[in-house]
Amino acid sequence: MARHERSFGAAQPVDARVARGHMSYHAGMAAEQVVARAYIAAGYKLVADRWRGQRGEIDLIFSTVIGLVMVEVKTSKSFASAAAHVTPAQVKRLCATADEYLATLSDGSLTELRFDVALVDQAGAVDILENAFSGYV
Repeated sequence: MARHERSFGAAQPVDARVARGHMSYHAGMAAEQVVARAYIAAGYKLVADRWRGQRGEIDLIFSTVIGLVMVEVKTSKSFASAAAHVTPAQVKRLCATADEYLATLSDGSLTELRFDVALVDQAGAVDILENAFSGYV
């Protein structure tokens, strides 16, 4: 059997943007796990995580005895800077995505629904803003 050898050139420096993107992705995943555990500990049932529709993605969806809670998770150095990442355009996109999700359910738009925003700071502390979009929709 013939032996195949491959030579590799010198290692290329990692693009800083790619590295930041990977770090942000993993920080976001860790934040979502922390938030999910907090909701589950409070008696919520996780229905879906990172549910993706044509219009966007909903980080976490929980069921309660009164309906659904959709959660947008934001992580940053502080709660204030995490909250600043929630923009009106994003709220609009999340609402459109929620409509897509509700269309998959038997009760559809008649399903009781609440949007929360869960802020996670760099220490991993969580601040949950219940019914965070009530002023938007």
